[in-house]
Amino acid sequence: MSFISRGFRGRDQVEAPPERVPPGQYVTRDFPVLSAGPTPRISLGDWRFTLSDVGGLLRSWSWPEFTSLQTETVAADIHCVTKWSKLDTTWTGVSLDTLLADVADPGSQALFHSYGGYTTNLPLADVTGGKAWVAFEYEGDPLSPAHGGPARLLVPHLYFWKSAKWVNGVMLSTVDRPGFWESYGYNNYGDPWLEQRYAGD
Repeated sequence: MSFISRGFRGRDQVEAPPERVPPGQYVTRDFPVLSAGPTPRISLGDWRFTLSDVGGLLRSWSWPEFTSLQTETVAADIHCVTKWSKLDTTWTGVSLDTLLADVADPGSQALFHSYGGYTTNLPLADVTGGKAWVAFEYEGDPLSPAHGGPARLLVPHLYFWKSAKWVNGVMLSTVDRPGFWESYGYNNYGDPWLEQRYAGD
């Protein structure tokens, strides 16, 4: 398995206000492509996003249903665990607050899963309160497969591996279950400002 896919061209560093750049990061104009495995190709006719809990499926949206939900446009700086940061990115998608609005007891933990088998775990507090979105546009255009399209999770306050590409659902629970990279020794939380890259950081 290739852990760095084509599209990563190295450091194209730019100057940036230091208060916007977490420790150990450099700012790039590029948008490097890094993936654990091949890029899934999902037709919009087959795409679905599911919301479930330990009791089973709560809700499911097709692509037309999902993209007809209330959307938000978000400007955010993003920070990759491989030490690049990209500032002033713009995304459009559906807030997790919108998706969870009718869930009476969502629990405390969220495990996101993706086409291709990828998963990542997050405390529910980090994907609610205007902190996370399922994004399907980047800079005004449909999100490309290389960057996680048709849709990816966007959690900009954490390292970007938490913003799962090709996302297709979330399971809510009260139990924290490590995701893909967390099982391989990455930090369970991933705060870039604390340099929480690996377990023990």
